[in-house]
Amino acid sequence: MNLQSEQPADADETLGPLRRWVEAARPRTLPLAVSPVLGGLFLAVAQSGQLAFFTALATLIAAAGIQVGTNLYNDAADFERGTDTPDRLGPPRAAAQGWFTAAEVKRAAHLVFLTSFLLGLLLVLRGGLPIFLLGVAAIAAGYAYTSGPRPIAYRPYGELYVLVFFGISAVGGTYYLQTLTLSVQAITLGIALGLPAAAVLLLNNYRDFETDRAAGRRTLCHLLGRPAARVLYAALLLLPIPLLLLGGLPMQGWLLLLALPLALVLIRRLWQLEGRALNQLLAQTGQYQLALVLLLGAGLLLGA
Repeated sequence: MNLQSEQPADADETLGPLRRWVEAARPRTLPLAVSPVLGGLFLAVAQSGQLAFFTALATLIAAAGIQVGTNLYNDAADFERGTDTPDRLGPPRAAAQGWFTAAEVKRAAHLVFLTSFLLGLLLVLRGGLPIFLLGVAAIAAGYAYTSGPRPIAYRPYGELYVLVFFGISAVGGTYYLQTLTLSVQAITLGIALGLPAAAVLLLNNYRDFETDRAAGRRTLCHLLGRPAARVLYAALLLLPIPLLLLGGLPMQGWLLLLALPLALVLIRRLWQLEGRALNQLLAQTGQYQLALVLLLGAGLLLGA
């Protein structure tokens, strides 16, 4: 998925092959995959008093693998569609920069997806058919994000995709693997953590408004227009706080209020920045989601 919360990489020709593969994987996007898993773990431990450690570790690695696989496949698919042009405002892409061929990047994506799938099979031993179906759906969505006749990234429902897979599914699946049950609190937490992840994608598309339109993309930003997109961004950052405070979570909720000034600073900056300057705001929006998760964890610990 094209959640570019990273700073621009150095596109210098002297970059070695290993550094180029690391940049192609976009490691700075990993908190967006890891944060909801941590949120599900925090809630499961707070409610059950137990942690299945190796299950938790496998869940984190599998989620990170799906993120990296999606990033790589997105890199190759966008290059083949001609979306990545010299006017691109985001970080450089491996195929577009000529670091690797699109076929090589796709093979790397297949390998990473396969690794996550194999880890998922181990998780199926604990979670059964629901976990198998969830894992297959997540990998299929990773491919469908920029491939097929109607790619998700080229339509106005990308933010909904993020909310489902980087929020509800990630938190709910993690919680289920730990407790073998599903609760209203886990779903509420999934929605709350999926909203700032959706804000990252919204902001990415906001930055690329003109180049995406030229490439034939019609994202939610194009449907709403930039002024309304700024209002939606504010809502996606602010709504998680009341959702978590009123969601019946066993925690000291006052800690979450510490996230409010962070959200307001990010919202204000969106009104001030444009172009490549938004890359830093993308990174900070991803960090805001992680801050919510850490405050949640602290609140659950104090609540226990």
